[in-house]
Amino acid sequence: MASEDITKLAESLAKTKVGGGQLSFKGQSLKLNTAEDAEVVIKQIEEFDGLEALRLEGNTVGVEAAKVIAKALEKKSELKRCHWSDMFTGRLRSEIPPALISLGDALITAGAQLVELDLSDNAFGPDGVRGFEALLKSPACYTLQELKLNNCGMGIGGGKILAAALKECHRKSSAQGKPLALKIFVAGRNRLENDGATALAEAFGIIGTLEEVHMPQNGINHPGITALAQAFAINPLLKVINLNDNTFTEKGAVAMAETLKALRQIEVINFGDCLVRSKGAVAIADAVKEGLHKLKELNLSFCEIKRDAALTVAEAIEDKAELEKLDLNGNCLGEEGCEQLQEILEGFNMAAVLGSLSDDEGEEEDDDDEEEDEDEEEEEEEEEEQQQLKERGQGEQEPLTSKKIIDSQDSTPVPSPPVDVATFLAFPSPEKLLRLGPKCSVLIAQQTDTSDVEKVVTALLRISSVFKDEAPVKTAVHETTDALMRKAFTSATFNSDAFITSLLIHMGLLKSEEKIKAVPSLYGILMTLNHMVQQDYFPKSLAPVLSAFVTKPNRALDSCSFARHMLLQTLHQL
Repeated sequence: MASEDITKLAESLAKTKVGGGQLSFKGQSLKLNTAEDAEVVIKQIEEFDGLEALRLEGNTVGVEAAKVIAKALEKKSELKRCHWSDMFTGRLRSEIPPALISLGDALITAGAQLVELDLSDNAFGPDGVRGFEALLKSPACYTLQELKLNNCGMGIGGGKILAAALKECHRKSSAQGKPLALKIFVAGRNRLENDGATALAEAFGIIGTLEEVHMPQNGINHPGITALAQAFAINPLLKVINLNDNTFTEKGAVAMAETLKALRQIEVINFGDCLVRSKGAVAIADAVKEGLHKLKELNLSFCEIKRDAALTVAEAIEDKAELEKLDLNGNCLGEEGCEQLQEILEGFNMAAVLGSLSDDEGEEEDDDDEEEDEDEEEEEEEEEEQQQLKERGQGEQEPLTSKKIIDSQDSTPVPSPPVDVATFLAFPSPEKLLRLGPKCSVLIAQQTDTSDVEKVVTALLRISSVFKDEAPVKTAVHETTDALMRKAFTSATFNSDAFITSLLIHMGLLKSEEKIKAVPSLYGILMTLNHMVQQDYFPKSLAPVLSAFVTKPNRALDSCSFARHMLLQTLHQL
């Protein structure tokens, strides 16, 4: 490191906030790659007596720098709080696990007894969980009260590893007479889905001391929600449940409502954007009415709740003296329903707790539509669960490939219906893509007119829409994308600029004079683009354009923050 760089770093560190046992490098944008880069940081750590909290958020720490920082931490036995969110900006995912292992081993060597561990906003994926698995199982975490892993991209695999580590920590700490007493668990935006949530639910049920659980935006459906509800019932101290933007449906909502009846300390319920629908809302209202006298906030916004059910919810809060906010925005009340809702609350002298109703969807009169929608969704979920069970039944000792799944399906007594390219593109699903067989990538590329930009964009969006973190599907999506886009970009008649413009419009990131409906979720296309931009066929001239639009504030992008972060990180490295 040049002398002027060291001077600049020293000036930055002069602003470091120190006090109350805390050493903070928060938000200083330090780029610590080598041992030399980290010298000034190490010096401050070594000279800090009674270090209880270390803040490294908003910096970027490489493998070598992590090793020397870890060496300094080996003598800090009093360290209790590790605020290490967003500390691997711009790093490859392969760099993060070894860095975490070094830091974790140092805490174990020091004999630290952690109270809080925050690794949020580090895009380390399932492998990253391996990086702190040993730490979680060690005596350093027997005293852990707060574990924060928001927006880390753990996926189902990472969720299972995490759950197993927590159970092992509880077992070992219990053997020493002081069982793990975790109070706060945060793991939003991790795509845990049903399997990851169910694994964690098992751990929660064993721990039994949780006070706050935050797991929004994880793609959890009613089986996972039901498992969590059963676990929450064994955690009587729960105060906050935040499962925003998962998919309860009636089954999940009813299961959660039953659990709420058993909990007496609940202060915050956030089931916004969870599709509890009317029947689920009534079940939750019954639970609220029967107890929950400490309730301060109830969020059932954007849940497709109709007027009568919403009024039932309002009536249920009559004696909730602690209530500060009731959110029923974005449901289907209609103008008259909104007025009735306000009148009911005014009658209780509680009108002030009602949030805005500005996004109300208007009243829907036909209840049959809701029942049909619920039946269809539940059938789809059951089919998906059965398919997942089939895939897992192939054996977990050997990684699944798309060919193995197809071979296995071919051997079943009842053959799957045939699938062709047209069927997949019309109604895409992971199963259909796999059933196209090992030549799916060639077939789709051959049958797509790559001289037509719109047809290429449509095909790409359909392919990417079935993206999953599971290896067979991910591989099939990547191979099919490569075949299609390599053919398109190498064609002399293909207009790359028109392609990126059309793609951004369909993603909802660029306005068009024509009314074009944006894709419902950007996760699949963002993860697919993250792969595409690294391939030799992708024109590097398009990277700055893509980066500019993905960087802009956008609600749809915000809901896919992990995928967005991954893509921007890759684009930055090109």
